[in-house]
Amino acid sequence: MWCLPSGIARFASACKPNMSAFKRKRGGQAPLSKKAKKAKFVADGGESPDEIKQEKTDEITVPAPVSMGKWTNKERVLIFSSRGINFRTRHLMQDLRTIMPHAKADTKMDRKDKLFVINEVCEMKNCNKCLFFEAKKKQDLYMWIANSPHGPSAKFLVQNVHTLAELKMTGNCLKGSRPLLSFDPKFDKEPHYALLKELFTQTFATPRYHPKSQPFVDHVFTFTIAENRIWFRNYQIMEEDASLVEIGPRFVLNLIKIFQGSFGGPTLYENPGFQSPNMHRRGLRLAAAARVREKQMVKELQKMKRADAKEDVSGDITADVFLTPADEKPLHIQTEAPEPKVVKKNKHKAFKRQRLARR
Repeated sequence: MWCLPSGIARFASACKPNMSAFKRKRGGQAPLSKKAKKAKFVADGGESPDEIKQEKTDEITVPAPVSMGKWTNKERVLIFSSRGINFRTRHLMQDLRTIMPHAKADTKMDRKDKLFVINEVCEMKNCNKCLFFEAKKKQDLYMWIANSPHGPSAKFLVQNVHTLAELKMTGNCLKGSRPLLSFDPKFDKEPHYALLKELFTQTFATPRYHPKSQPFVDHVFTFTIAENRIWFRNYQIMEEDASLVEIGPRFVLNLIKIFQGSFGGPTLYENPGFQSPNMHRRGLRLAAAARVREKQMVKELQKMKRADAKEDVSGDITADVFLTPADEKPLHIQTEAPEPKVVKKNKHKAFKRQRLARR
């Protein structure tokens, strides 16, 4: 057994009650309640039992926040294309994936496959929206926006494509930030535009609290209707004066059809003013041929006019004034045959014989 000196023992005995009191004080505290605090209406002094019951019934519980920071909107967009696209379409797809953090990519689809196969691809990629770029004749670009797998879906002709890499786009924004969507007032006037507005909202809007998104709003997607086409623009919001600077990409969508299903089904709307690119190019060729024929006809008419207006100025018109008629000669008829011509011998041969004879 260990023994302590008397001084040290007295010091330990003096400190022991204080330490025990400190421990009791720390341990004596009741555990904090994890429930939400309740706000009560406190009345003035002199409360009666009825007032106490009324006080219990007037308790107000502070509600929890609406959003707990969880990713509830599970919209995912699959962006891919068919084979045969050009470099500009490939850059446009990459730009859309950059400005849409909830987008996914996939390999190019073979042109021989049917469009219904895209629904299975979306299911494998766990996507419920799809942006599919379809190339035809290596010069025409079509875009499908579909809600997979039940629809609706819309088919557009994409024109006037400009990408992020072009130097004319001077704006910039944070990668992964959430955009504001601005729509033309015409989207609320016609039913097919209202359907497209809802489809664009669900496709291009970044879900809140998405894992790949940033909690900032610094750019705007604008959808404007002009000349029966939808013009897409992306602008940066400047902090200084809230002015807009274009970032890109930009493109124009010419609506063709709206289908009830995903990539097919009954037709809900068909654009009556749409002209296919093949018919447009055919009209340009016919107009060029008509201009060539018109030029040829103008040249032929000019030639005919020149031939009619041409006059013979080779002779002198005034020279006929001094002409006198010639004397008339009697008509002589020859009744006898002409004398035969005498054939003369060759003089050169005769001279040659004479020279030989002299020798």
